[in-house]
Amino acid sequence: MKQRIISALVMLIIFIPLVIIGKIPYAILMLLLGMIALHELLKLRKDLPILVIVVAHLFTALLILYNFLFNNLIIAIDYNILLLIPLIYLLLLVFINNQKKYNYKDAFYLIAITLFIGLAFNNLIYIRNLGIYNLIYLFTITILTDTFAYLIGKKFGHHKIAPQISPNKSFEGSLAGSLMGTIGGTLVYVFLISKKNILMIVVLTLFLSIIGQLGDLVKSSIKRNEKIKDFSNLIPGHGGILDRLDSIIFVAMTYILISGLY
Repeated sequence: MKQRIISALVMLIIFIPLVIIGKIPYAILMLLLGMIALHELLKLRKDLPILVIVVAHLFTALLILYNFLFNNLIIAIDYNILLLIPLIYLLLLVFINNQKKYNYKDAFYLIAITLFIGLAFNNLIYIRNLGIYNLIYLFTITILTDTFAYLIGKKFGHHKIAPQISPNKSFEGSLAGSLMGTIGGTLVYVFLISKKNILMIVVLTLFLSIIGQLGDLVKSSIKRNEKIKDFSNLIPGHGGILDRLDSIIFVAMTYILISGLY
């Protein structure tokens, strides 16, 4: 626990100033985190050719920085780039021509993780560009949800949500996490962003809290399937970047989707 707390403090010391500054320093941070997250997923596929790994990093970096590089103030990616990604990965099957090192399963896996990581961290940059309060709102939801789900679930959790995926997660913890995440997130939204339509804000915040917990279960499902405890040991006591940012990634992506309709 002590190691976990120290690691959390170090992360906050690094993360908070860059979030406040925004712009280039924050974009570089998101790029770095995105590259590490990509590496954590690439490790799940053994012995990929170096050419494929280089292409994966280039495409993912392009997606993460797309709006920032091209000064695009809307959440949009050039359709040509989205077409190019699967096209290149599939064409590499012919040029590499080694089924043991690179086959169609690898190609589709790389398409999926490139789009997922690239768009996820692109979203985090875009949301910060909308305003720091939007990012504070989303982090408040995820931090309070995760914290209280863990604390209450550990002490009072008896009814398991998905024991085969994550044996420690309980309905009691989940309800407590969503309650506190919704209260805290709603207060941040009302006082820092907008006081209009409070009922819709409560519903939105509750939904994002639930999505964050589902995102955590997705991460647990992948790790269970791969028979690993953490995606990496980068952060002592916390695991890897994907272990730490799984909830906020899903919450941010959902927030972007809903905001387009809201």
